[in-house]
Amino acid sequence: MKNQKNLKRQKLRNNEYYQMQDIQDRLYLQSSKGTNFTHLMEIITSENNILLAYRNIKKNNGSSTKGVDGKNISHLASLEPETLIKLVQNKLKNYFPNKVRRVEIPKPDGKLRPLGIPTIMDRLIQQCILQVLEPICEAKFYNHSYGFRPLRSTKHAISRAYFLAQRNNLHYVVDVDIKGFFDNINHGKLLKQLWTLGIRDKSLIAVISKMLKAEIENIGIPDKGTPQGGILSPLLANVVLNEFDWWVNSQWENMPTKYQYKPRIYQNGELDYSNKYTALRTTNLKEVYIVRYADDFKLFCRNHQDAVKLFEASKQWLKNRLHLEVSKEKSKIVNLRKNYSYFLGIKFKVHRKGKKSNRDTKWVVKSHIQEKALNKIKTNVRKHITNIQKPKKSIGLAIDLYNSFVMGIHNYYNCATNCIIDMAKLSNQTRTKIFVRLKSRRVNKSDKLPDYIKKVYGKSEMLRMIGDKPLLPLSYIQHSKLMNFSKANIYNPIDREKIHNTQKVADYKIIKYLIENPIQGQSTEYNDNRVSLYIGQLGKCAITKEELEVGSMECHHIQPKSQGGLDNYNNLVLITKEVHKLIHSTQMETINKYLKYAPTDKVTLENLNKLRAKVGNLEICL
Repeated sequence: MKNQKNLKRQKLRNNEYYQMQDIQDRLYLQSSKGTNFTHLMEIITSENNILLAYRNIKKNNGSSTKGVDGKNISHLASLEPETLIKLVQNKLKNYFPNKVRRVEIPKPDGKLRPLGIPTIMDRLIQQCILQVLEPICEAKFYNHSYGFRPLRSTKHAISRAYFLAQRNNLHYVVDVDIKGFFDNINHGKLLKQLWTLGIRDKSLIAVISKMLKAEIENIGIPDKGTPQGGILSPLLANVVLNEFDWWVNSQWENMPTKYQYKPRIYQNGELDYSNKYTALRTTNLKEVYIVRYADDFKLFCRNHQDAVKLFEASKQWLKNRLHLEVSKEKSKIVNLRKNYSYFLGIKFKVHRKGKKSNRDTKWVVKSHIQEKALNKIKTNVRKHITNIQKPKKSIGLAIDLYNSFVMGIHNYYNCATNCIIDMAKLSNQTRTKIFVRLKSRRVNKSDKLPDYIKKVYGKSEMLRMIGDKPLLPLSYIQHSKLMNFSKANIYNPIDREKIHNTQKVADYKIIKYLIENPIQGQSTEYNDNRVSLYIGQLGKCAITKEELEVGSMECHHIQPKSQGGLDNYNNLVLITKEVHKLIHSTQMETINKYLKYAPTDKVTLENLNKLRAKVGNLEICL
């Protein structure tokens, strides 16, 4: 299973393959310089942007979810690339969205969260728009908002919160909860905010306006809000709250001073304005910093008095400027020296730990996994145990799913300073089920463990085996210290090199050719996978390992379409024309003719015969 880092890298590569990265870089640079954009629809409706959008959404977990029209990603996949491109282009000429399907999913507190699921075509169009709007908006977004932004995560938000509490000694936190944020976004205000950010293509603004007004199944036409479930919704949510971010910033961080203080630059790119802030503390200004993840945010203050004033000011600002109400029940001021503040599944406070060199009290962050999160983990562990006992498909798959779940839990919650204690308690509550019900055993010397499991979990005495499959220990979590992250920007070529090296193993000219010259009569999925195969096979034939060249490569279905074979990646290989002839040939004269173009070593011949067997042909014997 791909980790998050690999997924991020893959998206970057997709941008490069479809020649959209340079365009996005340019949009970002222009936006950072204050450019207004009036012709964005030309980029949005370009062939490469549409094909890139298809490539990006087909990997989404929700791509198989059907809209009100009963269609999902398989419908788009079956269309020829030219047909798909024209459908999108024609739809955007006079855009009217289809109805949005209403789905309600349970929340941790037992309530239901309403989701709006657009049709797959509307989701594709939203992805097309997202790919163009994101770099423009990223140039204008506040630095310490972290939700639904490239190269940012919950870990970054939690790290920033720890930093402000521990390093800056800001121990009064204003926890603000907005009532039904996504359901109460003001449409008119949002469109004005987009205009202010420089998005001044009237055709595009009209399309977004229609998206916001898309009829919700069994509900009607909304007069406010943006549906959770729409691809564009997270970006639009950030646009709405970005104005609030900068307002908080203007109260302290961005307040001008008489003397222009030059910041120090840390190795990670972080700017240190401590000299400026020291000067500001001699004034009557209220020191405040914001950390925001989507609509979940905190204001960090120096004292209780400032926190009270900023709490009231924030409520009034949100109401008057953004037409958003703050929940009285869930919003409060927390003294971190006495109480925990809850944030993204973590609860944290500060406690005394000796003295600093200047004799001031040293405060350090103490954090735990939130109780709600622990209860949810416990419930899911029990479900996985039941699935291993009574697997829906195979016990091996059930164990793999459990292990994947445990690794995900460990990777997310290892930022809590007391995560080891929390997970140990949870493990004790489920140990009997794992030991007895699953009939697991200890690991012995003869057991062969996968390298990644041996590396991370090999020292744990709680590692168990079911047959020849390892079962990861829930309690074996390693605390990972959080550091302020490097401000890498995916729309800066220099920063991208820190994230991934530009693909050099495959010829970009050939990738470009494959994208621009799809096989007529074949599906979008087939043609998109040709590109993936060329990259995945490092530009070489799957059988002979020869370099593939334009005009000499062909894409072969391992299981023929006549036998139910699909156009998915695992059922396709990219090979030379000669190899393709050898796979399908039945006449010895033809076979002998093409054998001279292919290596006849044992391994090559075995792989060739495997493909021949799949299409129902006899082995070639030399």
